Amino acid sequence: MKVLVVGATGYIGRAVCEALASHGHRVLAMVRDSTPSRAHAGADVVRGDITDVASLVSAALNADAVVYAVQYHGEDGFAVESAALTALSDALARNKKRMLYTSGVWTYGSTFPNVANEETPPHPIAIVAKRPELENILLNSVANGLHAIVIRPGDVYGRGGGIPAMWVQSAHENGAARIIGDGTNHWPMIHIDDLASLYVLALEKAAAGSAYIAADETQLTVNAMAEAASRGAGKNGAVVHWPLEEARKAMGLFADALVLNQLVTSAKARRELQWSTRSSTAVDDLQAGSYVRA
Repeated sequence: MKVLVVGATGYIGRAVCEALASHGHRVLAMVRDSTPSRAHAGADVVRGDITDVASLVSAALNADAVVYAVQYHGEDGFAVESAALTALSDALARNKKRMLYTSGVWTYGSTFPNVANEETPPHPIAIVAKRPELENILLNSVANGLHAIVIRPGDVYGRGGGIPAMWVQSAHENGAARIIGDGTNHWPMIHIDDLASLYVLALEKAAAGSAYIAADETQLTVNAMAEAASRGAGKNGAVVHWPLEEARKAMGLFADALVLNQLVTSAKARRELQWSTRSSTAVDDLQAGSYVRA
């Protein structure tokens, strides 16, 4: 299958490019004109941008499927992404093609002590308030012929990147990993390579209109992971707690995402797609894995 990856130079997009190529798919990696070509070596580079709908649609129509793995963070982010996804959905639906959209578990808000699944109604926090509407642009196009699939990743880790890298950086710079709140909240975690493997399985096997949560079921607390990051950085597990109100002044709405207390399950992806995740955890990686090597 020829697959266009929108957001190919990003943290998730690059891993997806590699996973697709390793499974024999031809990858078209979309990059902005101003972006150096850092996509996976097995990909063909395609110039384009979600703010240029014509370039986006042109590239998509040259592929069998599209993976949308980018988020636009400008003030007009919803308008930009809505226009891009509407144009893609309309064009791909007319040609009965596949499209996979990257959403996320923050759309569920805090779920603890309940465990969210794909049927749980959305209760998004402010920073992702419009994401369910973006999901629905694709899912509502299934009736018109679009083979739409939605992936909702947990908090992504691995390869020394993602949000957990912030704990490592603060440990190195300040002698302790800094977290927001008391750290007793749970994050649903997923390794970047396990997530990429789900994209491949979903593109190859998932039914039109499917949505999948991607998480490893570990139910780790932020304290446990931050302490591991501190140990990996040689700081003996030292952690400092940043009051939420202070963090909001510095980080805005992003701070509220970091205090979410979430439990989710990926049973649907495991059952329907025979997806599996590694036995090691984010604690292992932070304490003695890619974050230490980075």
